[in-house]
Amino acid sequence: MKEPALPREELCGLFLFEHLSDEQLDWIDEHAVLEHYAGDTAVIREGEPATCFYILLTGALRMTRLVSGAEVEVKRSDQRGSYCGATQFFVHQENEHAYSATVYAVSDLTFLTLPAAEFAIEFRKWFPMAAHLLEGMYLGWRNTDTVVSSRRRLLALGELSAGLTHELNNPAAAAVRATASLRERVAGMRHKLAMLAKKDIDPDLLEQLLDVQEQLVKQVGDAPKLTAMQQADREDEIGDWFDDHDIDQGWDLAATFVAAGLRAENLDGVLESVGEGLIDGAVRWLAYALEAEILMGEIEDSTTRISALVGAAKQYSQMDRAPHQWIDVHEGLDSTLVMMSGKIGPGIEVVKHYDRSIDRIPAYAAELNQVWTNVIDNALGAMGGAEGTGKLTLRTWQEGKQVRVEIGDTGPGIPEEVRQRIFEPFFTTKGVGEGTGLGLDISWRIVVERHSGDIKVTSEPGDTRFEICLPIEEQASL
Repeated sequence: MKEPALPREELCGLFLFEHLSDEQLDWIDEHAVLEHYAGDTAVIREGEPATCFYILLTGALRMTRLVSGAEVEVKRSDQRGSYCGATQFFVHQENEHAYSATVYAVSDLTFLTLPAAEFAIEFRKWFPMAAHLLEGMYLGWRNTDTVVSSRRRLLALGELSAGLTHELNNPAAAAVRATASLRERVAGMRHKLAMLAKKDIDPDLLEQLLDVQEQLVKQVGDAPKLTAMQQADREDEIGDWFDDHDIDQGWDLAATFVAAGLRAENLDGVLESVGEGLIDGAVRWLAYALEAEILMGEIEDSTTRISALVGAAKQYSQMDRAPHQWIDVHEGLDSTLVMMSGKIGPGIEVVKHYDRSIDRIPAYAAELNQVWTNVIDNALGAMGGAEGTGKLTLRTWQEGKQVRVEIGDTGPGIPEEVRQRIFEPFFTTKGVGEGTGLGLDISWRIVVERHSGDIKVTSEPGDTRFEICLPIEEQASL
């Protein structure tokens, strides 16, 4: 539905047009039309020819872009005068302009709409120098952003992949070693069982021995954690028992029985079941069974660790979840620590002071994970990285309608003159080639512009803290 445009007085009330001359306002009034859209309808579609420049008069809109085939919301606004559509109308291009995003009506809304091609011609007449400057600035920014962003993403992906690969390698290698050892132990157990069978063992006695095996195997999972001294004392105790019963190389078996949580009195029970004549074969067979159980426990622990790492990677990337959702900030913080574990050296102590009772918040989870990554990465760098020492502290709490996340480090601190510029794009204190100066700028835009929150920094030598404040309620404008 189209109507005559706004009168000159109302056009002057829009911030885009407030300094235009009467002649320019008359041109706007002559060429603009009002367009109304019902809530939940698409106004324009990404990729379609960019024919119109839209100025929001009433209602609320949301803007989305396609990322790897999925629609990602990039902005919401209900501010009168917000504009969208053919926003690069002033740029000369050989090919036809296309809309860079899809715009939906969140509620019933009204746009003031201008034809992009005609507006571009008139705009260049009104502001010839400004048009050249804007075009040069836009094209320069786009080219620079493409190169820098691509490089930064590759570096970040490489670092995270390296850390995740390192973390996956340890449990995977442990599982492979345990599986190879398990194969040998199972083969040995079959061999010992065959030897016992050759001795014409009483079937009832064999069944009793199997019952003893099951009882001892069940104790493996509950085996206590021993100190080195306790381990040595128990190995001596069991080794002496083996010597007393003429079991050759018993010292080699003692470690297995101790690791399974057994003591000499357990072996007394085995002796009562099988007698002196079969005790040697029975003990060795039981040793194979116990070691097999221990190895299966190692395999289970290793594969559980791998599964947990994969789960953390999925949570970090949010690859199978909606972009905007209600989240627990602790999940993102923990998955980020897992992904960055390769950068957290043995000299860095990680301390968590989480308030698990805080509310879930509406957020773009994957984007907040970028914030945690950037801030934690800077904190680790301040303390010397993987080779450094210090304390990384993560704290959460709630104040009124805000959830707060504090990330602190014990590095040398940030000087006052640097703190004043720390969120500026391309500002960095790192050496050439070590940083792009975009991490904290991106973090600021994600927190402030995307989530209507705030990010603050306080610092003195030995105590630097970044505090991220996030609303617990949906905001009208994101």
